[in-house]
Amino acid sequence: MILSNSEMHKALDQGRLVIEPQPSPRSPSIDNPHCPFNTHSVDLKLHNEISVPTKGTFTIDFTQPGSITDMLSKHSKKFTITKEQPFCLRQGQFILARTLEKIELSTDHEQPFLAARIEGKSSRARCGLLVHFTAPTVHPGFSGSLTLEMINLGPAAILLVPEMYIAQLIVEEVKGELILNPSQFQHQTTPEGKQ
Repeated sequence: MILSNSEMHKALDQGRLVIEPQPSPRSPSIDNPHCPFNTHSVDLKLHNEISVPTKGTFTIDFTQPGSITDMLSKHSKKFTITKEQPFCLRQGQFILARTLEKIELSTDHEQPFLAARIEGKSSRARCGLLVHFTAPTVHPGFSGSLTLEMINLGPAAILLVPEMYIAQLIVEEVKGELILNPSQFQHQTTPEGKQ
């Protein structure tokens, strides 16, 4: 079952769902008409760290031992963006970024446990920006920021500014008991997945 905005508020108040910093306001007002809580999702913002994988003669071999995180860190150039110096995502360019918010789906509370999916926003997709593709799942027990695998498939360059609304989180209930199997990216704090 997908949680409505009011059910997400309850989960936040109960500590079953943690989003830090917590999006606000919880409902639109005259003073603040943009509410990040949609009917069944919550908007997330872009962090100021961007990681651009570099081209090279190396080959990515998923069958070899070693950490994907280490390989990506070794073969990426890092940028810190500001409102005065945004990142210009060129046509066809692929980057890694992350959400400003840290997400935690606690398994320390009573069932039902929560899982989530991170998805793009249609306003971004209509301009050709893929924000998160092929791996949207956020498992119960996860804690950390969410990596965004972003590519510009649109007709023009796109400026990425820190704290712009970039993605949306959809929260779901999980039926049954869990056998925990922590993600290799548990507690990640960088776009590549490092802690």
